[in-house]
Amino acid sequence: MSTRETTETTEITKTAKTVDDVEAGADDDVGIVGARTPGVPRPDDAPIRVRGLVKRFGPSAALDGLDLEVAPGCVHGFLGPNGAGKSTTIRILLGLYRPDDGHVRVLGRDPAREAPAINREISYVPGDVALWPNLTGGQTLDALAGLRGVREKAREDELIERFDLDTSKRIRTYSKGNRQKVALVAALAAPTRLLILDEPTSGLDPLMERVFSEEVARAADAGRTILLSSHILAEVQRVCSAVTIIKNGRVVENGDLETLRRLSRTRIEVRAHADQLDALVRALTDAGVGARRNRGRLEVQVAADRVPRVLAAVAEQRVTDVTCEAASLEDLFLRHYEDVR
Repeated sequence: MSTRETTETTEITKTAKTVDDVEAGADDDVGIVGARTPGVPRPDDAPIRVRGLVKRFGPSAALDGLDLEVAPGCVHGFLGPNGAGKSTTIRILLGLYRPDDGHVRVLGRDPAREAPAINREISYVPGDVALWPNLTGGQTLDALAGLRGVREKAREDELIERFDLDTSKRIRTYSKGNRQKVALVAALAAPTRLLILDEPTSGLDPLMERVFSEEVARAADAGRTILLSSHILAEVQRVCSAVTIIKNGRVVENGDLETLRRLSRTRIEVRAHADQLDALVRALTDAGVGARRNRGRLEVQVAADRVPRVLAAVAEQRVTDVTCEAASLEDLFLRHYEDVR
């Protein structure tokens, strides 16, 4: 391998830490981490447990008492806009940053002291993957598997086919989406317990996004735990069973996704003639329910316990064009970020 490729190899493996002489606390977050080590204890508690996490950069607090717990075998969405603290949290979980305060355990270990041991059992995919430009896709997968020290070739080949990846081409000819495919194949094929995915579908087309969702569900069904950080709310809602939303370095929403949706306000939309809508607005106003009207459409958002009252008022007007739906993940998210829309 050339000197240039050796340098690139060092860069891609900084976060992998699959050899004992790689120091915890490297300053790069590009890489895919690998394999399970025989004899490492397997704790029964949450694969990720964070309490009161604080990380400061100068006078600014990127994380200000953040709590995060991810249950075993769960696909857990981790949401927030740029600057909310998601990437800082992930870098602390990987041992790249040291926290200023708080308690952090990943697979029962402290990443500030035991990052190499932890990262052997983690698959990590960043949103912008750096790979060796002079190697082919196949050679890159060979190298990553060699660094991990273990390989499930049949599973890897299956994923190559599912993601429609041409592994005969050199990395430098790949689009961003194809580079992401290489990272995803390596991460999903690795026999690891925990996947940390940070904007993993960046550059993928809608068809490949669907394949990704199916493979994440398959990984969870196999008992693997997934922390998924994504700005694509529809993607998170489709694959995640739990979600944590953060703002300014703190958690503002956390829990089972379906429960959070049920506890949030329900949206009811009514389409009818003007006279019916006039009468409905009066009835809702008398009941203390506010409504937004736009031409032939009326929309209300109410707590779950008020839905029957609203639907009864709608029925009295003999309106039949009615849509009633629980809050979406987007509704939950924007409730905390109305000021940044």
